[in-house]
Amino acid sequence: MSDAYQAPTLEDFERALERVHQITQRTPLESSRFLAGISGVPQVYLKCENLQRTGAYKLRGAYNRLLQLTEEERARGVVAASAGNHAQGVAFAARELGIRATIFMPKGVALPKLQATRNYGAEVQLVGDIFDETSVAAQEFVRETGAVFIAPFDDDAVIEGQGTVALEVLESAPDVETFIVPIGGGGLISGVAAAAKQWAAKHGKPMRIIGVQAENAAPFPASLEAGEPVTVKPRPTIADGIAVARPGVRNFAAVREFVDEIVTVSDDDIARAIVFLLERAKLVVEPAGASGVAAMIAGKVRPVGTTAVILSGGNIDPLLLQRVIGHGLAASARYTKLRILLPDAPGQLVRTATIVAEQNANVVEVIHTRHATELPISEVELELHIETRGPEHGEAVAQALRGEGYEVRVGERY
Repeated sequence: MSDAYQAPTLEDFERALERVHQITQRTPLESSRFLAGISGVPQVYLKCENLQRTGAYKLRGAYNRLLQLTEEERARGVVAASAGNHAQGVAFAARELGIRATIFMPKGVALPKLQATRNYGAEVQLVGDIFDETSVAAQEFVRETGAVFIAPFDDDAVIEGQGTVALEVLESAPDVETFIVPIGGGGLISGVAAAAKQWAAKHGKPMRIIGVQAENAAPFPASLEAGEPVTVKPRPTIADGIAVARPGVRNFAAVREFVDEIVTVSDDDIARAIVFLLERAKLVVEPAGASGVAAMIAGKVRPVGTTAVILSGGNIDPLLLQRVIGHGLAASARYTKLRILLPDAPGQLVRTATIVAEQNANVVEVIHTRHATELPISEVELELHIETRGPEHGEAVAQALRGEGYEVRVGERY
């Protein structure tokens, strides 16, 4: 299909925009001077799909797809397999249209996503320890019941719906020349790239599309190199929303035609981006949704002209958010781990704590070890976890301790 595939036209996307606005919000377009400054472009906009109804852009494609069902298909009901945003998008759209929805989710799905999907009126079936098992169960349900399967990304109507994000951006900021877009299976970037490139051609303007994948789940670079969709084995990543093993066929064809560049980011990059968005933009964004900002902060992309970064979703489990914040602070050197050799004598802990306090750093955790076999018998190891303002501040604390005669290592074990 990839060679013969015809992407939706600009008129298709414009009609989809009218349809999805029946239930979706026109999400805010916020500016970021910091990102513009580090990227060397005149303006960077954040398209806040994390503030969309259901917490993600997925509602657009799901609603556009369900609107195009026949009355007979609506009567059969719809089914989807998803661990998160697609599930909520289909459930919400089905409720609005009075269609029965059955959603298959893995047994280990995050509780907030499970509760939200049920609250939108869908029947949820928890099947499988891994998503492949969940997907197989959903397809078996389709065969048994005749329900209509709603694909998460490899579907023309879904692609049309997701592309409405680009049209909203360009209506508000027609000077945008670069889009930075998270990529999982490719539904969002297929729509955004096709819509934006066709809009730019119509108006005689330049347009560059950059996709971002999690480095632990990045099938698009390998697929583009092979010239066809290939399957990779995803490794664990916090960006579960874009952890897809294989691109969609339509999506691969659209990316090959319309996307200029694809880069990958690490979990550390993503964690730093989440902390940045919390602190500087006051936005709660899930790991997949923060991947575009991660690529900018990490210097993985070189945008041209006014740039729009799509924050694709905000559905992050609070427990994961807690861990990610800590990890992001550590990745940004805002948490520093010091290992200090001390004489095994009274008063040493107080003395070291005083030195740290004099450097205006804050101790958040203390581990005192005297029984490690690698330690001299007359010495103990003190591990301090401290809050700092960044790597320079952490090094200043270490140097102050060394200046008082202590042997200090940063983040290492003796």
